[in-house]
Order: sequence, then C-alpha cells, then structure tokens
Amino acid sequence: MTSAVRIVEVGPRDGLQNEAREVPTAVKVELIERLADAGLPAVEATAFVSPKWVPQMADHTEVLERIRRKPGVDYPVLAPNLKGFEGARAAGAIEVAIFGAASESFSRRNINCSIAESLERFRPVAEAARQHGIKVRGYVSCVLGCPYEGEVKPERVADVAQALYEMGCYEVSLGDTIGTGTPAKTKTMIEACAGRVPVEKLAGHYHDTYGQALANIYASLELGVRTFDASVAGLGGCPYAAGASGNVATEDVVYMLNGLGMRTGIDLERLVEIGQWICGVLNRDYGSKAGKALAAKRKR
Repeated sequence: MTSAVRIVEVGPRDGLQNEAREVPTAVKVELIERLADAGLPAVEATAFVSPKWVPQMADHTEVLERIRRKPGVDYPVLAPNLKGFEGARAAGAIEVAIFGAASESFSRRNINCSIAESLERFRPVAEAARQHGIKVRGYVSCVLGCPYEGEVKPERVADVAQALYEMGCYEVSLGDTIGTGTPAKTKTMIEACAGRVPVEKLAGHYHDTYGQALANIYASLELGVRTFDASVAGLGGCPYAAGASGNVATEDVVYMLNGLGMRTGIDLERLVEIGQWICGVLNRDYGSKAGKALAAKRKR
C-alpha cells in the first residue's frame, strides 16, 4: 500500500456537536484553522441545521464567514434541506453534505422521515448545488448496524449509496454510526456498495465504540477505499452506547497510515498539539491513544 489517502476531518462538526457545554465561536474558528494548517485537506466546518435540534451548530453562519480559508483545503458543511443549503450558500459554502440512513427506523427517528422521503428531500439540494457549482458529498448512516433494528443488510446500504451517487454526490461516506462493525462485515458492505458505486467514490466513516475503527479502515484500504473521516482527539461520542467513544481519532488513523507508508500530507506532531489543546479547552480527556503516547515520548 503506497498510495495517498485523503482524511476528512469531522471534529469541528461531528465532534463538537456532541459537547454538552457551549463551545465559543472563536474556539471553533481556531480549531478549523489550526487543522487546515496541519495539512488536513478537508475540514468539515459546521452544520446548517435547526438550532432547536443541534444547538452547538447555532453559530454556523458566523463560523463559516469568519474562518481563514487556506487554498487547497475544502470546508464542507452539512445542509440537509433547501433552507440549509441556501443559508450555507449565502455564507460562502462551496461544498455541502447531505445525510441519509440505511435503516428505516434510524431515518424516522433521526430526521423524521423514511429513507425514500429523505432522498426526495435531498434532490432539490443536489439540483440547486449543481446550478451554483457547489460540490455535494453524501453520508449514509448505520451501514454496519442500527441501534433500533440491529443488523443492516449490505444491499440496503448499497441502495442508498447508489441513490446519493446518481443524485450527484461526488463521494459517498459510509458511516458505522454505532461502531459495531468488524472487518469481515465491513468488507462485505464495501463490496456490495462497490458493485453500484465506483470504489474510488466511496469513503469510510467508522466509529470506535467497540475498538474496531482502525481494523475497519484497514479492511477498507485492502478493497481500494482511499478516503476516511476522522475526528481530532476522538472528539464526539456515541449517543446510543452510554460512555462509549464515537469517532476514531485522526491522530490514530494518521499514525497507522504512516506505518503503512501511505501519504496523507498531515503533520502528526502538529495534530497531536491541536488535540491536546482542544481537549484542554473543552476540559475533557485526550481521546487519541497514539497522541497520548507521542506526547509522553516528546515530554521525556
């Protein structure tokens, strides 16, 4: 494995939206800018969703307008409907993300509609984005298990991934929302999706609830996937498993990829510093195993 891997940093959005206490806008802006300066090619900045449902993202417009944009770095934002898209476009977004689910129960509980209805909601967003030259990325939740239904068939994941791709998503990120997936199940799911969507258009978004995220990333690499979502310091949790970790730490992913000789363009030392800094600001434990070890080694 000698090829390049693209990491999409989701800490400022997927990570911070899980924080119980309010995170100041200035902290969010600094986090995004520091991550871009550390070599992350894509930093998910915020979400244009209702503050009623996601209060941590209430300052989405201010965050997107205030960040210093580094040339060559993408700053995608979530925009699940046309209202969110228009708000994102007005704030200067040039990439948006839409998110569906492979589980009917999860779709109804998370976004209050069926899978089919969610896809119909996304079509106007995809069409408007195309008219304005804005890129669209797709997310599929619960690709390896659902907190309400349990097992999710790979064919159902492939159905949703194909629909998002054909709608105009340049890439579809496959999310193990509850982190129950294992490498064998991951490979079966990826193979099903790759039969409908070119594998180079697929990304992996694996939560580490059961400690399987790195193994699932490795399994995906073996099948040709070269884009993965990760969160600095492992920011974020799993709301469906009390006390469990959620997003895989970007530091851990980069450390593994470096060991495989794969290129990311990310400065791991700077990433560790950012992870320690943001955890200090949030008054939470540093969630990266590789980061902790590298920081202790440097201190010695």
